[in-house]
Amino acid sequence: MSGRLAFFFALIFPQGALPCETALLLAMDVSGSVDASEYHLQTAGLAAALRDDALRDLMLHRRVAVSVMQWSGPGQQRVMIDWTAAESAAAIADLATKAAAMPRAFEGGGTAIGEALFAAAAQIERAPPCRYQVVDVSGDGDENAGSHLSLARQRLERSGVQINGLAIEQIGRAVSGYYRARVITRDGFVETAAGHTDFARAMRRKLLRELTKPAT
Repeated sequence: MSGRLAFFFALIFPQGALPCETALLLAMDVSGSVDASEYHLQTAGLAAALRDDALRDLMLHRRVAVSVMQWSGPGQQRVMIDWTAAESAAAIADLATKAAAMPRAFEGGGTAIGEALFAAAAQIERAPPCRYQVVDVSGDGDENAGSHLSLARQRLERSGVQINGLAIEQIGRAVSGYYRARVITRDGFVETAAGHTDFARAMRRKLLRELTKPAT
């Protein structure tokens, strides 16, 4: 964690306490399989989930820090929202506003899940000290570019980071099964969205599940 972030979180949370319960990195797929309307459904869905009353109250209770990253093919990973403490209703509302207005970092490109996880590991290292570290990978397909998915997953798991998945099912693609077998850690879980139109519901359900308790 950078000195600036450390100072910021020290101001927010009590002395002697961990700055947060859960550091939550949302890694969103913006590869070539995601068209413009589907991208909008993802950003609007994330914003809608963050505006949910039950989720907002839970985030405040559990002291959550949130960051959002977009990923696509090899070398295409970008942090869009840096670590933000969900320390008030206003802060969470601001997160939702930023999510809704988030520009798309990449157009086209393959699906390099392994490289996305390596980038996620680097961003997790910048997180405030938290009891739990969670990476949420959302996507609508298998890895078809880059490499080292298993190595990236192992690196995060050895570091105590939980990987969960939000699998966006498409006709003819068994995405949920792939995420269970190849992407998530042994303590992780997969939430399934029945297409991009179901993204908001699935995102809300997933966030509630993983913040209610250490998800298994």
